[in-house]
This record gives sequence, C-alpha cells and structure tokens, in this order.
Amino acid sequence: MIDRAVAGRAQPESTLLGPGDDAAVVRAPDGSVVVSTDMLVEGRHFRLDWSTPEQVGRKAVAQNGADIVAMGAWPTSFLVAIGCPPSTPVSVTDALTDGIWAEVAGFGAGVIGGDMVQAEQLVVSITVLGDLGGHAPVLRSGARPDDQVAVAGRLGWSAAGLSALLAESDRFPELVAAHKVPVPPYESGPVAARAGATAMTDVSDGLIADLGHMCSASGVAMDLDSALLEPGPELSAAAAALGADALDWVLTGGEDHALAAAFPADAALPAGWRRIGSVLAGDGVQVDGRAWAGGGGWQSFD
Repeated sequence: MIDRAVAGRAQPESTLLGPGDDAAVVRAPDGSVVVSTDMLVEGRHFRLDWSTPEQVGRKAVAQNGADIVAMGAWPTSFLVAIGCPPSTPVSVTDALTDGIWAEVAGFGAGVIGGDMVQAEQLVVSITVLGDLGGHAPVLRSGARPDDQVAVAGRLGWSAAGLSALLAESDRFPELVAAHKVPVPPYESGPVAARAGATAMTDVSDGLIADLGHMCSASGVAMDLDSALLEPGPELSAAAAALGADALDWVLTGGEDHALAAAFPADAALPAGWRRIGSVLAGDGVQVDGRAWAGGGGWQSFD
C-alpha cells in the first residue's frame, strides 16, 4: 500500500531524500522549520457517505497547510499516517492518496514519508513542514490595542454546507463542496507577514473561538463589526431555507480555514484581506460592543 501511495510521485527540490528509508531528509534553507500536525477521524471529522476518499485526502492536507501559512510560512513537505480496517478496498486508499497528492501539489511540495496501520475506522494524520523564507513567524501573541482585525477567505461556508448535508438538502452544492474540501487563502498568509501583520491564526474552530485564542495570547480584546461581516447571498439564502442564522455561521462555524490577523492601525491591508474590527485593551471577543450570544465554535472533546 505504501509503494502504491508513493510510486511515480514527483518530489520538490527541497526533498533531499524521500520515501524508502527509515526517515526522509529535507532542506532547511534559513535554519528553521515550521511544523504542524492535524488528524481526521472517520465519523468525527468526515463521513464516507458524504465525502469521497479523494475529498477526505484534500481536506486533510488543506487544514494542515492553513496552519503553516497562518505563521507566514509556506508548506514544503508532508508526512502522512493512515489507519484503516483491513477490509478497506484498495480503491479507497488509492483515491485517498490521490487527493492528498493533488492538494500537496498545489504548494509545489511533496509527501516525503509516513505510515499505514490497521485501525477500526479510517484515520488520517498529517504532519507538515514549512519554510519561513528568512523572516520571523507571525504568532498569535503580537496583537496590540488599536490594531485592525482583518480576515482573508470565506467564513461560514463549511458550517452552512454541513447544515445542508444534515438536512439532506441538495440546493446548496457550493456550500456543501466547501464543507467537504475547504479552500484556504494560502497565498494570503505569507502576504500578510510581508505586510506587517502583528498576529495571525487560521479559522478552524470558528472566528470568535480562534480570535479568542489570539486575544488570550496577546492579552487584548477585540470588537467585531457585524456590518463588516455580512454573510453574503449564498449564506443568507441557505440560512433562510434551513432555518439557521447566517451570522452565527460566520462567527462560529469551523473548518473554513480562512485566515484572521491583526495589522497596525495605519497599515494598508494587502490584497485579499478585509477589515472586520479593532483590537482593544481588555480581554475576550465581542460583536458590536457586546458579548456574542450565539454559539461558541468547535470543541475537540464534547
């Protein structure tokens, strides 16, 4: 299975030694490597009656790639560990690895190794390495009062797509597609770093939840302007049809893997970024000057 997963796949120049030995060897051009790991578990993070194995593979890579670009870095190498029942058809693992390689190729990166084991259900764990290009990482802890709060990418689409799937509605294919395979604004991470972002994170648990992590790390508060968070026609139509609150999707829906960042008050936001609020003294995230009364975002354990 491992041979099938790596046969004929191209590696970037940064891979000095790829799959085949006990470990891989990669370049670290500036002497530092950014590293992150994420895991998807069947029944918890995806359903194979909703998503194809290829979509699961793409989603697994996308959420890891978003973590790297949120540091202002660029993904260069991926390690993939897969667990599956022994009865899993080879066609499923082939499609899964095809999806992984397809998303990895978009970075110009490579899969440099990994593992496959027997498990009770399909599990995909990915570790990603990234290159900062010689600059310092953008942390969650750098936001300061008077900074602008801005986002890049779509908010609420994955949550809306999940709601459509749960309702067995076929009216919103774009939203469903966004849930199955997120489309993070990868280029916007390094762009924000070069533009002087003071803090940054990817939106995986929900905007309020992830900005809350940034507030805690930075020792600040944030006030979001709901007028700058208009859900848009796609979310508004879905919310009306499904009996949901589109703004709640925007503020608390997870798995969009948009990027959220703080920028100096006088900074011109780079292309792809839009202002949604301000950093204040204090703690926590509020909307229009008040605590948000809606949901709180994704919880890994409930």
